[in-house]
Amino acid sequence: QVQLVESGGGLVQPGGSLRLSCAASGSIFTINAMGWYRQAPGKERELVAGITSGGSTNYADSVKGRFTISRDNAKNTVFLQMNSLKPEDTAVYYCNADGYYNFYAGVHKYFDVWGQGALVTVSS
Repeated sequence: QVQLVESGGGLVQPGGSLRLSCAASGSIFTINAMGWYRQAPGKERELVAGITSGGSTNYADSVKGRFTISRDNAKNTVFLQMNSLKPEDTAVYYCNADGYYNFYAGVHKYFDVWGQGALVTVSS
C-alpha cells in the first residue's frame, strides 16, 4: 500500500531552523493533500500546515510567517521549512497524506496514512 517516511528532526537552539522531509512510497496512483501535524507532551495533536495537490497552503496561526510547507509531486515528497524556532515548537512532528493507491488493474483504493514521527526539540 502506501508508507510515509520522515526525516530531518533534531535539536536546535531558539531562533534556529530545521527542515523536515516526508516521502511517500508504494503503489501510489495519486496523492491529494499532504500535511504536517505536531503533538507536544500532554497536548493533543494539532495541524501545523497543509498543502493540496495544486499547491494551496494553510497554516496554524502560531507558525504563520515562520514555517513554509512545500511539496515535490514528482517525488511524492512534502517538506516543512521551520525558521525562527521557539521552545514552544518542541513536539513530535507527523506527516500525513491521503489519496488513492493502485489496488489492481484500473481499480484504486483510498488511503490516509501517517508517518512515524520526527522529534523536534528547541532548547538552548
